[in-house]
Amino acid sequence: MDPLSDVLSLLKPQSQLYAGFDVAGEWSFAFPAHDGIKFAAALRGSCWGRVAGQDAPIRFDEGDCFLVNRGCRFVMASDLALAPDDPSHLLEAVVRDGIAVHNGGGEQFLVSGKVNFDSHHAALLFDALPPLIKVPGASPQAAVLRWALEQLASELRSPGPGGALVSTHLVHLMLVQILRIHLGALSCGAPAGWLSALADPRIGAALGAIHAEPGRGWTLEALARVAGVSRTVFAQRFKALAGTTVMNYLTRWRMHTAAERLRSGDESISAIAFSLGYESESAFSTAFKRAMLCAPSQYRRGGGALPLTV
Repeated sequence: MDPLSDVLSLLKPQSQLYAGFDVAGEWSFAFPAHDGIKFAAALRGSCWGRVAGQDAPIRFDEGDCFLVNRGCRFVMASDLALAPDDPSHLLEAVVRDGIAVHNGGGEQFLVSGKVNFDSHHAALLFDALPPLIKVPGASPQAAVLRWALEQLASELRSPGPGGALVSTHLVHLMLVQILRIHLGALSCGAPAGWLSALADPRIGAALGAIHAEPGRGWTLEALARVAGVSRTVFAQRFKALAGTTVMNYLTRWRMHTAAERLRSGDESISAIAFSLGYESESAFSTAFKRAMLCAPSQYRRGGGALPLTV
């Protein structure tokens, strides 16, 4: 798989909540910080939003989509000058009916979903994303998102057989599409991290090679050849984009892979060690303990710290 698919598969995204908000008139609601990732779209009308701690207001026009990262408090309103209300009654209506109606509805309709991750590796994604990603509805790349959101809205209004499964796959489709658009929009001034590195064609090629064969005896020279640049240029460019050296990235990705296999499978520690390029179980255990602050056997039993981000 490609690096983005690798990471998302490791995270095991699970759709937890779908919600429709049908509103009218003057309104403002402050949504509390949340676990996982929230995404939403304005399918009818326009509104405003602001992430707590950021001064710039964000306008959402019909068709616009956006993603809100974990732990972000977020205000949505017809006018941000209004004092925000507690959205508890809306959330109760969503749990009960799937759609919450405010002031009779009919002027703005927003659909949203929350994705949680059944994994100890979730920080891989959370730490790589900004507080909010907006996808303009007028952009051609948003076509897939609009289709998926329209289908999700239809499922909310008229649930049919298999609706839960359909909604889950639609949520996953939207998550991947938003991440693709975000990758395409990253500039040279973006914060360092694996997503920024993945957005660079040459460094992304090296990441793809690492993820395709994490157990291969990679060297700086070999990965520079994959990227098609000199060793010096590759090392400097990788660290500037990823925020770490390529060999450190390789080690950390091996540890993420090992941690997942230890928790979810019954392979022996020695088999995992050799498959990830370590010449002995002892060498692997030393590297694992340095990254995870516990031995592989202890981690398998449920102990240890969360994996380091890549």
